[in-house]
Amino acid sequence: MEPQHAPGEDLTVGRAAALVGVSVKTLHHWDGIGLVRPRSRTRAGYRVYGAEDVARLHRVLVYRELGLPLAEIGRILDDPGADARTHLRRQRAQLTERVARLERMIVAVDRMLAASGPGGMRLTPEEQVEIFGADWQPEWIEGAEERYGDSPQWAQYQERASRLSRAEWEEVAAATHILHQDLAAALRAGTAPGSPEANALAERQRALLSTYFDCTHAMQVCISRMYVTEPGYADSFEALAPGLTAWLRDIVCANAAARGTDPETAAWPT
Repeated sequence: MEPQHAPGEDLTVGRAAALVGVSVKTLHHWDGIGLVRPRSRTRAGYRVYGAEDVARLHRVLVYRELGLPLAEIGRILDDPGADARTHLRRQRAQLTERVARLERMIVAVDRMLAASGPGGMRLTPEEQVEIFGADWQPEWIEGAEERYGDSPQWAQYQERASRLSRAEWEEVAAATHILHQDLAAALRAGTAPGSPEANALAERQRALLSTYFDCTHAMQVCISRMYVTEPGYADSFEALAPGLTAWLRDIVCANAAARGTDPETAAWPT
C-alpha cells in the first residue's frame, strides 16, 4: 500500500522519502546541496517536509527522470521568473519529447532487428582483434552486454554497430588509437584534470563513445569508473602509460563537473 499524505500535513524525512519513492539518504543529499531544503524542523532538529516541499520533491523527480543533472534542476526550480504553471508546462513539454524519443528508440530497435539478419555487419572476435589490435579483448563486448544488455544504449550500440562497414570500423579503431596516444602524452606532460586541455580530451573521448550510443557526461563518468575497476581495461590503459587509467577517470569527472554533472552521484540511466 502506498503511503498516504493528508493535504497540509507535515512529514518526517522518512515519510517524505516513502511518499515520493526515494531513500532518506537521497533527501539528506538534496538538502545538503540546497536542492530541496525542508522549510521547518522539529524542536529536536529533525527535518519536516510541508506541502510545498513535497511539491518541489515531485518536480525534482520529474526533471531527474528526464535525465537533467541536479545542478540544472536546481537552476530551473529557482528561476525567479518562473511560477508553478511555468514549471508544469516545461515538464509537460519535456515529457512529450521523452515519449517521442522512446518511440524513436522503438523504431531503432526494429531496425536493429532487421539489421541483425544476413545483411547486417557483425565483426567476429578474430576481426575485432585484427582491426583494434592485439590488446583488444573480444570478451569486453560480452561483459558490456551482460552489464548493459537491457538498456536503450545497448540497443543503440547494436543498431549502429550493425550498420558500420569494415572500413568504418577501421576508421573508429584509428581514431581510438590516436586518442589513446594523445591521452598518454597529456598525462606524461602533466596536464591537470579540469584544465582546458584535459577537458578537450575528455570531450573527444565522449564523442568517440557516442559513435556507439548517445553518451551523456553521467554515462561517461560511469564508464570511466569501470575502466579503473575492471582489470582488463585497466591493464590496457596502464600499458600505454602508468597511471593513465585513474587520470582518465579524473579528467572525465572534472569535465563532467564543469558541465553541470555531479560525478559523485552520476549513475547509468534506468
